[in-house]
Amino acid sequence: MKKEITNEENDLIEAIRNYKRAYPNGQKKLLQYAVMLFEEMIYG
Repeated sequence: MKKEITNEENDLIEAIRNYKRAYPNGQKKLLQYAVMLFEEMIYG
């Protein structure tokens, strides 16, 4: 079974995957970006 995801979902997944790779430069900004994407998806 294959599921399709939206561009927003893909962006969130990529941000989460890259979070650990961003340490120490950019890790904080990437976390803020991932949280922002998540909140936009939840609250519209």
